[in-house]
Amino acid sequence: MFDIWGYWVRDKIRQLVEFLKEVRAEAKRVSWAPRKQVLGATFVVLILVIIMAIYLGIIDLIIAAFMKAVLG
Repeated sequence: MFDIWGYWVRDKIRQLVEFLKEVRAEAKRVSWAPRKQVLGATFVVLILVIIMAIYLGIIDLIIAAFMKAVLG
């Protein structure tokens, strides 16, 4: 029973190691964006997230005030 379990575990570990080797090899072939471009895109995303959070917060306050007025 334990022999079967041991073989299974060893096989899964071997498969994981092989997968990680393939991932590393593939990552070396990827054409990465320049650092400046990544930082610029990150900045844009953060600004948009902040704007959307403020917008949704204001909408939530308006709806909450409306519901409080209607429902008492």
